[in-house]
Amino acid sequence: MTALLGLLLLGFVLATGGPLLLARARWVDREPVLALLVWQCLVVAVLLCCVLSLLLSVATALPAVRTMVFTGAPPGVEAAYELVDTEGWGRLCAALLALGGVWTAVSLVREIRAARALRESRHRELAHRAPDLPAGIGLPPARRERLVVLENGRPDAWSLPGPQSRLVVTTGALRRLTDRELEAVLSHERGHVRARHHWLSQGAQALAAGFPRVAVFTAFRDQVGELVELAADDLAARRHGRLTTAHAMVEINAGRGVFEGCSGAHGPGQLAQAPRRVDRLLAGEPRLPVVTRLRLTLLALAAPATVLLLAAAPGLGALR
Repeated sequence: MTALLGLLLLGFVLATGGPLLLARARWVDREPVLALLVWQCLVVAVLLCCVLSLLLSVATALPAVRTMVFTGAPPGVEAAYELVDTEGWGRLCAALLALGGVWTAVSLVREIRAARALRESRHRELAHRAPDLPAGIGLPPARRERLVVLENGRPDAWSLPGPQSRLVVTTGALRRLTDRELEAVLSHERGHVRARHHWLSQGAQALAAGFPRVAVFTAFRDQVGELVELAADDLAARRHGRLTTAHAMVEINAGRGVFEGCSGAHGPGQLAQAPRRVDRLLAGEPRLPVVTRLRLTLLALAAPATVLLLAAAPGLGALR
């Protein structure tokens, strides 16, 4: 039971202390891609704690499962986990963790279905407003993202991810933006599509919806929505310059009143971030040194590695 209790305690510490440490970190805005990696490692570590705790709990409650788990293990390994004579606690933990696992799966499936339905609806609406040319007319279809121009006086641009991804820009944006600014906007949206940011957002939303009172999941959802925008901003800024990207962001939101109001393609939270994103681009803070980035990466990877080591610790100790 020592390993089981240790995994539960470690999962609790990571789920409560991890978001607090990341909230106080001052380097997050300078390295959004690295921050996304750290958040993902933290969430994976918490989920690993739950999964491995569930495995040990089921092995404790059901001798048949325990025999199967430790089949082929050297002598003394099974005894080192102290799972015998604790079936009562094992059943309780297994029931609670299994309920959480089922609820997580249901939330994830529900979020994937809702996101897919919304994406298909937007694709159908786009196909209605800007249908493809008949086969053999015009240029051959793009293999990756296809650029679609919509007749609309409001400057706007967004991306529709999926197997047939689309980069959408309005005629208002074409008239208002310079060529370099338009390329910066398209680079930003292309960054979302190619980095599969929608997958990350769906997973974060599913976990937060399934467990709204778990700090690590709600904070992960909120931070993912912000960090993916910063990462796309940086991609556009590296290719077209910070000033050009910032000016394009201002122009694309012109007439909306301090970045308020939007079309159906954007959420209110995204526009609320726009002024801070523009200020960040104009400030142009340098990236962290390579050594610092390497250290943070290793620390992030250490979280799930620690969980695995803790789960294997009794067995490794028995082999000495």
